Amino acid sequence: MTAKPAAAAARATVYGYPRQGGNRELKKAVEGYWKGRVTADALRTTAAELRRANWRELADAGIHEVPTGDFSYYDHVLDTSVMVGAVPARHRAAVEADVLDGYFAMARGTRDVAPLEMTKWFDTNYHYLVPELGPGTVFTADSAKQVAELKEALALGLTARPVLVGPVTYLLLAKPAPGVADDFDPLTLLDRLLPVYAEILADLRAAGAEWVQLDEPALVQDRTPAELNAATRAYRDLGALADRPRLLVASYFGRLGDALKVLAAAPVDGLALDFTDSAAANLEDLAAVGGLPGKRLVAGVVNGRNIWINDFQKSLATLATLLGLADRVDVAASCSLLHVPLDAAAEHDIDPQVRRWLAFARQKTAEIATLARGLANGTDALTAELAANRADLASRTDSALTRDPAVRARTAAITDADGRRSQPYAERAAAQRAHLGLPLLPTTTIGSFPQTDELRVARADLRAGRIDTAGYEERIKDEIREVLAFQEKTGIDVLVHGEPERNDMVQYFAEQLTGYVATRHGWVQSYGTRYVRPPVLAGDISRPEPMTVRWTTYAQAQTSKPVKGMLTGPVTMLAWSFVRDDQPLGDTARQVALALRDEVNDLEAAGTSVIQVDEPALRETLPLRAADHAAYLDWATESFRLSTSGVRPDTQIHTHMCYAEFGDIVQAIDDLDADVISLEAARSHMQVAGELAEHGYPREAGPGVWDIHSPRVPGTEEAAALLRKGLEAIPAERLWVNPDCGLKTRDWTETRASLENLVSAARQVRAELSTDNG
Repeated sequence: MTAKPAAAAARATVYGYPRQGGNRELKKAVEGYWKGRVTADALRTTAAELRRANWRELADAGIHEVPTGDFSYYDHVLDTSVMVGAVPARHRAAVEADVLDGYFAMARGTRDVAPLEMTKWFDTNYHYLVPELGPGTVFTADSAKQVAELKEALALGLTARPVLVGPVTYLLLAKPAPGVADDFDPLTLLDRLLPVYAEILADLRAAGAEWVQLDEPALVQDRTPAELNAATRAYRDLGALADRPRLLVASYFGRLGDALKVLAAAPVDGLALDFTDSAAANLEDLAAVGGLPGKRLVAGVVNGRNIWINDFQKSLATLATLLGLADRVDVAASCSLLHVPLDAAAEHDIDPQVRRWLAFARQKTAEIATLARGLANGTDALTAELAANRADLASRTDSALTRDPAVRARTAAITDADGRRSQPYAERAAAQRAHLGLPLLPTTTIGSFPQTDELRVARADLRAGRIDTAGYEERIKDEIREVLAFQEKTGIDVLVHGEPERNDMVQYFAEQLTGYVATRHGWVQSYGTRYVRPPVLAGDISRPEPMTVRWTTYAQAQTSKPVKGMLTGPVTMLAWSFVRDDQPLGDTARQVALALRDEVNDLEAAGTSVIQVDEPALRETLPLRAADHAAYLDWATESFRLSTSGVRPDTQIHTHMCYAEFGDIVQAIDDLDADVISLEAARSHMQVAGELAEHGYPREAGPGVWDIHSPRVPGTEEAAALLRKGLEAIPAERLWVNPDCGLKTRDWTETRASLENLVSAARQVRAELSTDNG
């Protein structure tokens, strides 16, 4: 069937674009500024050049309306806090002294002042800085960044649309400020915040904005009647403003549900909705509310979170259906393209057969432009594009690279017994204490140690052929010995080898497993200047040979203390990859779990007594709707147990989680049946310890006492105070002492001082306990 042209020419747009630049120029400039090698003016110049390059690239690709305001030095939610004047009291002096330095102080902290808490952006691997609000918060408008970036785009002759975090989502993402009662609801500040948004909208209108986008992704989560009423009030008031641009309210990451009725009835000028597979019900729901007569609909039909090519025929059918439900229909990705790498065409090392299946940000903008053209002119205008797209989709469906009969047979043979330890925890704990002989409040680290410039140079030299494998491995051995010697001298009880051979906690394993494809340039922002290269999970997973045994046993041979084996768990291997979309996630997780099970068993056979299987992504991958939680947690916890249940009772299984809200998954943490769990807790002041205690968590736990995402070095008394707070919730015989997370991003000066203070704090609190018991 030939689609008819749209009544009004459809426009192509996006909500956001990768910020870093083709060679991560932003990362280099920001970190250079922190180190004093780049001036503030030079940093601003680099940022402006990257913005202009992005806008020109989008326009040249056929994007009719470019976004502004999505660019950030660190985080767009932090930018929103600055925009509305919600600067924490402890940072106000720094911001007043120097706006840029104060901004980074809020993000990273200083020697004396703690940063804002950081957590996951919905169910993605992006992290945002949590606003801190209280009854005394006074909002003030500061539209300078948003207005300046809009003017930059308009000066290039482009049609531009500022993108802001919406007021309801901003408040729902916030937390009570330090010293404010835990039950304070930031949403009670809505009436104070709306006049500030009104002022900012007026400023943008005066600067030339025809449309402004207000992002409300929090409305795709389960929301109470009070929260939906807040959304009703917010957009009733903003829509009624006399001096405002046209308002486009955007949601993404799922189905809006009841919130769709609220937004469809609001006096705004358009909605942007997700229509990809995970949110396909938005189409039916939109029809049920009578569509958007007289309004603009921006249809997110290109997946902005994954990297597989779009199915043009399917998307055009969706768009054709939507034509009857709004005054005009435009085409977009389902969310900001911040969550995907920049350009698949740069991946020359990937098998060309696989590369034709991939669409990164540049390819997705081309897909959006193509679909907009097809919607505007009819499918007859896309004959060649549709034929090529069908061939690429068929190539993936028919490829032998995606199916391994042996892996599928092994997965099908899994039994319930494969996911259970041979003895209950109490018996295992006794065996482990006898075997390991650890002190009260044992100290350890999470896994990685600083990735020094020397290590990066050695890795680059190996790739370039300047040194051979033997020379590179000698450098790795030197680093392992140095890391072990430092830990032994400091007095750490359970050691790690520091992971100097690893480039990334997911990519390192992906490069050794069949079914994964690694990228060379596929960088995606995780937080601030931390970028990762998620591998592509393209086919069935198996482990051809041991992955970590050699380096772990080398490290263990250097010391009489236990050295942890370090692995990344199956859920995180999926969550921090671009996962295949042609089979259920649970099926893929079981394949990864079986590969890891083989590795765990090999580590134990080689003499490793403590094995850590990290699952920092368990919470972030939790579906946004409660109705979907049970099914996800069932396969997620099962896959972890499948990885770890083949060991002896006296082998201690650890896991680790960080930078998420853990309260709503404590039962799942319990269901993992790990012997020890370490968790991020420093920024939240041991909140998770109380959550574990309230649940009655029966096993050992290490709530972190050092926030490693800040350059601050915590003093001994600071760490000891956190330990004492932890002891209020967790008995001493079950409490571990550790940092929040791995130390890869820290330098050696910070690491030495912080770990020395951590061990001193453990000794001090041990002595206090001994005195109390004496």
